[in-house]
Amino acid sequence: MRNNTKLTAGIAATAALALGLTACGTASDPSSAKDAAGSADKPLVVAASPTPHADILDYVKDNLAAKEGLKLEVKEFTDYVLPNTATESGQVDANFFQHKPYLDDFNKKNGTHIVPVVNVHLEPLGLYSKKLKSLKDIKAGQTIAVPNDTTNEGRALHLLAENGLITLKAGVGTDAKLSDITDKKGLEFKELEAATVPRALNDVDAAVINGNYAIEAKLEPAKDSLVLEKAEGNPYANFLAVKEGNEKDVRVQKLAKLLNSPEVKKYIEDTYKGSVAPAFGAPAK
Repeated sequence: MRNNTKLTAGIAATAALALGLTACGTASDPSSAKDAAGSADKPLVVAASPTPHADILDYVKDNLAAKEGLKLEVKEFTDYVLPNTATESGQVDANFFQHKPYLDDFNKKNGTHIVPVVNVHLEPLGLYSKKLKSLKDIKAGQTIAVPNDTTNEGRALHLLAENGLITLKAGVGTDAKLSDITDKKGLEFKELEAATVPRALNDVDAAVINGNYAIEAKLEPAKDSLVLEKAEGNPYANFLAVKEGNEKDVRVQKLAKLLNSPEVKKYIEDTYKGSVAPAFGAPAK
């Protein structure tokens, strides 16, 4: 049973304000310097999406961390913004929920300085429907829901294009938008915050859903999707991330090692059975 903390926007904002007020000490304060450098005997606090990220971290915490002398605390967040802002402010030490195209876009738009440490897994994006049985059942006049954040919407549109449901402008990248569709083939699109897309399945004909949110909605991506992203050559591996400058924190290095361990590989494969795939190694530059 989890004892993780789920943070709301209000709690996060309050904690960030408190952090700002306490950050007014001088650089010569020994305790401040120690905290900034990281302390091997302090818990490493990691922000994570509930599934599969927090599940994987819980496995590490319960089965592997003690052997490495790592104290691990997991805080669950249910959106794609607060984990990065909390990491930037120092409210948490690290996060585990995102892929490189999303992080690059987030840093650019928000002036944050979050950097990846180590890849862990891939959650294939999938197209789902409660009304249709296969891709051939998708017809003009029907509505497809897609995530509305820049990189996941682009990712969703590329999935649809690769499967012949739309046509995109030649050469459009991972930041593709609805305006980049040159042929909708009569389809309509509904843009929604990624976490809410599964709840819209009954209101639309089909929906492109992120792997973690599909699992939370009791969908089995490998079984229930009409089409699923291919893992080979996929740039959307999810990784452990920290604020720039904290990559060498001994606690972060211990967690990175454990997240790429044979035990975690087996846990992912046994638990998710293809709906989440191990994707270990160094993140893309």
